[in-house]
Amino acid sequence: MFETPPEIATAIGGRIRARRLGMGWSQAEAADRAGVAYRTWRRMETEGKASIDDLVRAAIALRCEQDLNALFPQ
Repeated sequence: MFETPPEIATAIGGRIRARRLGMGWSQAEAADRAGVAYRTWRRMETEGKASIDDLVRAAIALRCEQDLNALFPQ
């Protein structure tokens, strides 16, 4: 069965959190490295809510920006 958009977004937020923890960063440090507000980072992780720009910034900070290209294959 297909996942709903909120389920997908929440799962992505969980993966962002796991990646951040794997790098040994606090939420504040990750937000600072990504150039986003702490509150935005926290919302990304807990609610899966972020703008595309914030998601890209998080991916760059977490060193997985190359994976974004796989989202919409040609």
